Formats: sequence, C-alpha cells, structure tokens
Amino acid sequence: MRAVLAPIVLAALVTTACAAPARSNRSAEEGAAPAGAPVTTAPAKPKPAAAVARGPRVVLETVLGPITIRLRPDDAPKTCENFLKLVSQGFYAGLTVHRVVPGFVIQGGDPNSKNDNPFDDGQGGPGFTVPAEVKLKHIKGAVAMARMPDVVNRTRASNGSQFYIALRELQQLDGGYTVFGEVVSGWETIDKIVALADRKDIARTNENANPAKLALIKRAYVDSTSLAK
Repeated sequence: MRAVLAPIVLAALVTTACAAPARSNRSAEEGAAPAGAPVTTAPAKPKPAAAVARGPRVVLETVLGPITIRLRPDDAPKTCENFLKLVSQGFYAGLTVHRVVPGFVIQGGDPNSKNDNPFDDGQGGPGFTVPAEVKLKHIKGAVAMARMPDVVNRTRASNGSQFYIALRELQQLDGGYTVFGEVVSGWETIDKIVALADRKDIARTNENANPAKLALIKRAYVDSTSLAK
C-alpha cells in the first residue's frame, strides 16, 4: 500500500504519505478504495484469516518489542515463500514501520526507510513484485502485502517486501490485497507503535504518521519451534 494499501504511508499499506508525485506501494486509504481498485468486486466468500494450528511463525523484533505473525502458506504459497526468503536474508533488519494510521493499519518493509528522507518511504521495494494471491479476509491482525494501485497494476501484484497489519477488520480491502498471515502475539507492541502517531516531532502527511527509527525493526526471524510441527 507508492506500494498501495495500493496499501503493507508516509510513504505507503496502504497509500504513501509523501508529497512527492511518485506513485506509492500502499494499503488503501481509510474508508476509501485504493486508486483504481474498486473494493466492491471482492471475490465471493473469501476465506477468513483465522488463526490456525499450523504454519511457520515469524517474529518481528522491534525496538518496542516483538510481534509474532503466523504465515498461511496453504492460501498464499508464493507470498509466504518470498517473505520467508527475505527474512532468511536479513532483509527486514534495520527497516522501520514507516506508516501508522490509528484505527486502520501499520505498514513497513520498505528499504527506503533506511535513509534519512521520511518522505520517500513507501515508494521502494526489493526490485520485484509477487503475483496476487487474493483469498483471505482482512480480520483484525491480518498481515497483507502492499501494492501499486489498479490503474497501473491490473493484476494486483504485490510489492516484493512492503507489508501491513490490519488494526481492525477491514472489509473494504477484501478482494484487493494478498493476506498471507495474522498476528498471534505482540499486540502490546503494536499499540506502542500506534501511539507514536500522537507525537508532534515525527514526519506526517495528512493522516499518515511516520515514526521512522522510533519504530525500527531490529531483525526478523523464523520461530524454529513453529517448523518442528
């Protein structure tokens, strides 16, 4: 989501919050569909991203605490494979949660967030996209990939690295973005990240707050115990 959410703000989850004319990878705007992405065309009866007993877990270790997400490879195999590959390569270490919209989403995973310009966050990625795997619903805690809007992305391919976390059920995004996992622990950390949006000393564009290094992802790793099942 710049990657949109077409979100996973100031630069991007949903839309990037930058004054620059460049398009962003982002999730959709609160209460509105991503540019060119009609939310009324969701496929019939998408599967809910309910917690499941199996599936690898990935821990995002942030400066404010850990967030654990369980992946759904049965429903989004290509997306999960790519995410796990980036995690194994250390791709997310040193990146930030660059977009915070209270009551909507938090978004991260843009390599641009390593530089000192908060207004290009949400415009970057690893240099490739991932095919859309639109099946699961946006329940609270759903983890999904940001993407470019439909007007330039008819296939709804996902940004290669930017992801977002739904802070509540977001039915308006169902059928438009690839959900590939859900949060299973770490809501206290997420609440701390959301609270950063109230600070007056951070970059922001409209409702998109960018806490930058205050929401640094120190590293991401696979919980080995989740692979032993």
